[in-house]
Amino acid sequence: MSQSDRLTVLCLASVEKGHEFIQECSRQGCRVLLLTLERIKDRAWPRDSIDEMFLMPNFDDLQGLIHTVSYLARSHQIDRIVPMDDYDVDRAAALREHLRCPGMGDSTVRYFRDKLAMRVQARDEGLGVPEFVAVLNYDRIREFMARVPPPWMLKPRMEAAALGIKKIDDAQELWRVLDGLGDRQSYFLLEEYVPGGVYHVDAISFKKEVLFAEPHRYGAPPFDVVQKGGLFNSRTLRRDSEEARELFELHAGVMRALRFVHGVTHSEFIKSEKNGKFYFLETAARVAGAFLANLVEASTGVNLWREWAKVEIAGNSGEYSLPPRRHDFGALIISLARQEWPDTSAYADPEIVQRIRKEHHAGLVLASPSKERIDHLLGEYGRRFAEEFLMTLPPRQTRMT
Repeated sequence: MSQSDRLTVLCLASVEKGHEFIQECSRQGCRVLLLTLERIKDRAWPRDSIDEMFLMPNFDDLQGLIHTVSYLARSHQIDRIVPMDDYDVDRAAALREHLRCPGMGDSTVRYFRDKLAMRVQARDEGLGVPEFVAVLNYDRIREFMARVPPPWMLKPRMEAAALGIKKIDDAQELWRVLDGLGDRQSYFLLEEYVPGGVYHVDAISFKKEVLFAEPHRYGAPPFDVVQKGGLFNSRTLRRDSEEARELFELHAGVMRALRFVHGVTHSEFIKSEKNGKFYFLETAARVAGAFLANLVEASTGVNLWREWAKVEIAGNSGEYSLPPRRHDFGALIISLARQEWPDTSAYADPEIVQRIRKEHHAGLVLASPSKERIDHLLGEYGRRFAEEFLMTLPPRQTRMT
């Protein structure tokens, strides 16, 4: 690729994330610009793969962000704008709209950031979702509460994962919470509480076709881990199982309903204990956090960050194909730890492919051709982690980096 033909990719990062995306863009011959925050400028960014780095105090002022990027565009032909974190997705969409760059604009990106928008669209397209109501019209909220027995889940529309979700036990509690929210209550939705197991599908799509999708089940629902503490874990499902087949079909339906063209997605579903049906919970147009991308790579050999970079570079007019992949089984286990830097060296099984190195966290990523072996190790390690490392803290109500 000649200098004049090089694509310029602007990476928008409010947290330190996306190293492999940045490195892959550079390997593919792109010019990489990183726009990030002053407070994280000294983090271990892959500087050899970054042509220029630009800093802002924060990304909260959208108009200021648009002005900054528009100023950069005076001297840089910006071809792609890619968010590194869920909280940057809508900002990237606004920048694409303003600069007329390829990729999701404001309308489509709402399906991947706004929990109300994605539910309405999925329901209107005939997909199964838990019963819900927007926290807008009080008569509709009363009708919902009369029709759907408690408890209910009060969910922020624009938060990531299980952050900010509150379980509501009765109408009196709901009105008390809504009074406390004041003018912010319209940024929430009220949803039926569906007891059951929570699953996730991590996928790559190109030109509206799902090319890669990996099905997993969380050990405990993320909401329970956030609210009550405990171990966070996930494992690969048998890809030929009935559960996996249902998830593949539902996931493909969600991508069609939300008009997804290309990129990576992390989607979550719940299987009702009452009727055994799967329901769509939410999706995000990004690589999953909490080391779930490491789990996918351990079991398949596919690095979602690198493939996302290739898909973005290909765009609507290029070509993309998946790399060779494996069909092993993987698992991830993470715990908040009492120790500042917990020692996991006593865990020495050959199935361990990565040790999570993070302050006050103990974590392992496992892979094996045998699902039975993975299930056995995850059960054994869960008991040991609870005894040796586990620490619980009050529920988080803010973003995780």
